[in-house]
Amino acid sequence: MSISELIQIRCKNNKKNENVEMGSTLFDIFPKLNLKMVHGPLSAKVNNKVEGMHYRVYRNKEVEFLDITSPSGMRTYTRTLFFVLCKAVHDLFKSSLVVIEFPVSNGYYCNVQLGRPLLAEDAAKIKQRMQEIINSKMPIRRFEQPTDDVIALFKEKGDEAKVKLLQSTGMLYSVYYAIDDYVDYYYGSLLTNTSQLYLFGLEFYENGLLLRVPSSSNPEVLGSMVQQDKMFEMFREHHRWQGLLGVRTVGDFNEKVEEGQGSDLIRVSEALQEKRIAKIADEIAQRKNIKVVLISGPSSSGKTTFCKRLSIQLLTNGIHPVQLSLDNYFVDRDKTPKQLNVDYDYEHLHAIDIDLLNKQLKMLLNGERVELPRYNFMTGKSEKETGDFVQLKPDNVLLIEGIHALNPDLTAQLPGDSLFKVYISALTTILLDDHNYIPTTDNRLLRRIIRDYKYRNASAENTIDRWQSVRDGEEKWIFPYQEEADVMFNTAMLFEFAVIRSQAEPLLERVPQNCSAYSEALRLLGFLKYVTPIHDNEIPPTSLLREFLGGSSFLY
Repeated sequence: MSISELIQIRCKNNKKNENVEMGSTLFDIFPKLNLKMVHGPLSAKVNNKVEGMHYRVYRNKEVEFLDITSPSGMRTYTRTLFFVLCKAVHDLFKSSLVVIEFPVSNGYYCNVQLGRPLLAEDAAKIKQRMQEIINSKMPIRRFEQPTDDVIALFKEKGDEAKVKLLQSTGMLYSVYYAIDDYVDYYYGSLLTNTSQLYLFGLEFYENGLLLRVPSSSNPEVLGSMVQQDKMFEMFREHHRWQGLLGVRTVGDFNEKVEEGQGSDLIRVSEALQEKRIAKIADEIAQRKNIKVVLISGPSSSGKTTFCKRLSIQLLTNGIHPVQLSLDNYFVDRDKTPKQLNVDYDYEHLHAIDIDLLNKQLKMLLNGERVELPRYNFMTGKSEKETGDFVQLKPDNVLLIEGIHALNPDLTAQLPGDSLFKVYISALTTILLDDHNYIPTTDNRLLRRIIRDYKYRNASAENTIDRWQSVRDGEEKWIFPYQEEADVMFNTAMLFEFAVIRSQAEPLLERVPQNCSAYSEALRLLGFLKYVTPIHDNEIPPTSLLREFLGGSSFLY
């Protein structure tokens, strides 16, 4: 072999260079590098762009192999599980339909339509067939063909959701995958062989299936199954509503926009949100003993605007809200818990003076006059003599918003019947197609990228780099308590990605290739290209989205 037929791979995992044959796949290259990965590699970053192990290399490249502990590796593993599930159902029930609907209970809820109710014994058969496919070590083949040919393939299969999606992409070529004679389309890479799926669970759940995946923190075991009845019902409610509108998938949405119905979708979505906020305010008003409304939710869920809109709806019920900021109840900086005994952990529950908070809340509920503290972020001290006095009148309720608002320890000293708890988040319910759900965190991340740039002078690169730390805090302090809520409220809008696209794309395109955030920026850019953009000029100034896009009539 001549030297010209060799190319050089710089492996980021071990900082070594390796000469390999031009046209080698990542799967071929990995054994030459003597890397140890217990559950991997599942995918790789090639010049900071995530590729599947099918990817062939024709030029010198920098490669970083990824296992299941990385977000990209977990996505690859999960998508492949979806593929095997869909093939198993197809093998057993030829005219069936599988819809991967949403994440819940540390798994993914799958609606399996057989023309009759799904039974527990069906779930057991599907699980057994999945295991047989995995044990058979079936290769997962990747094909790239003209999009028109791929559309014709799925049209012949009767997969209308994929046909609509592919017709709206504008791409010349599209990729699809095959296991044996079963073909499917997935947004993102898959594994190269079914045998790489070493662990999964499948349960009969709420008349459907719950597909369980390895824990991201301990991939040797499945993620623990958490009961999330309220979360489940909120997702189902939105799916039912979208079904009535005929907009279950991005392909459906794009079709409506092309037909000139984009404005109608904005108006209907906004009206539905206002109706739900009004219903929450009515429920608070009907419960005469409620004096404290606690509002929690993860980053970029729209808590601030929700509080303002809820306040307006409370006023229509004759209730005058008084907002209390948890930020003013921070303990002195030298008493703040630390992360690994180094950095101050301001997201820790005990960064808040819980005793002072409960003492003042009890005084307020008893009708007493209270001088509220103020936290001085410059000095790191809690100032007690502020001159900021509050006394509740009979028609007042306290609104308290913060990441710990639903944590029972925060208000443990208050009577439970005086509290009303609201959990809000931006939970994406529209699907790319029946087998490609949209991660709910992508919605919030895109919102935050836009908001941080507009109001905090932060680049998309900065926001993406900090995002995992934000998510870790949410997993610890917010998500465990979401089922404590009296009501859940979804701030995601059906049309959201279509109006976000125009503001997010320029910010994502500025992320340099040589930084760690580049692969995530590319992934988000690739996803946004599926959605037909619409202008935001018809979004009302009171919309929750205005908190991020700008143009709100509220003061922040």
